[in-house]
Amino acid sequence: MAVLREITDLGAPELAPYTDTAELSLLREGIFIAESPKVVRTALDSGCEPVSLLVEDKYVTGQAADMIARAGDVPVYHGSSAALTELTGYRLTQGVLAAMKRPPLPDIGDILRDSRRVALLENIMNQTNTGAIFRSAAALGFDAVLLTEGCSDPLFRRSVRVSMGSVFLIPWAYIGGSSPDYIRTLQAAGFVTAAMALRSDTVTIDDPRVTGAERLAVVLGTEGDGLLEATINECDYTIKIPMSHGVDSLNVAAASAVAFWQLGRH
Repeated sequence: MAVLREITDLGAPELAPYTDTAELSLLREGIFIAESPKVVRTALDSGCEPVSLLVEDKYVTGQAADMIARAGDVPVYHGSSAALTELTGYRLTQGVLAAMKRPPLPDIGDILRDSRRVALLENIMNQTNTGAIFRSAAALGFDAVLLTEGCSDPLFRRSVRVSMGSVFLIPWAYIGGSSPDYIRTLQAAGFVTAAMALRSDTVTIDDPRVTGAERLAVVLGTEGDGLLEATINECDYTIKIPMSHGVDSLNVAAASAVAFWQLGRH
């Protein structure tokens, strides 16, 4: 049974995981923060193990009651909205946070063997974009997300929140090597590789050579700089989304949703 502990000292060391400066240290400790009832429930459903919960007083016997019951014998720290805002550095709109152990990542070989549609994220550091891409990938028929080592961690708090827990619904892992080695890894595993980039030698997103690929990897780059030139050159195709009114491109998260919708159905 969970142990309820009222917050009386905001500087208590056991509350450190919930401070707004703790994220990198949490990564080293193998812990991540899940925010909001929906995300916490999704994490619990996927088998993530809680370390502790942080709950606004009024939700202890309300919307957080089922999570507290499922959390086992972990401490549940609770306090007023003002206290939680001061502790975390922001206002909890839904009054629930959970510190959880990071689940083990699946083997990259298993992901490549079992997937038909994968997204490869290259050096995407924006946590909001990362979370949005995961949500679209899970919702629109992609089997997995792969990340280069230059990407932001998908289990950082903002990414988890923006994904609405989708980071727990779809397999993901880091792919080793530097550009263009990871493209060659995908090709060796039987994937047609399609880079989303602004180049003159592109094919449209509905080109049958891309939509008809038995196994397809869509490669997405960071905002601003986009994909590395070596990555684009190594991919089998460069694809683009037709634009109107002189707009040259979409935000990478929006572009990913369009691509996943078009290419995840085949």
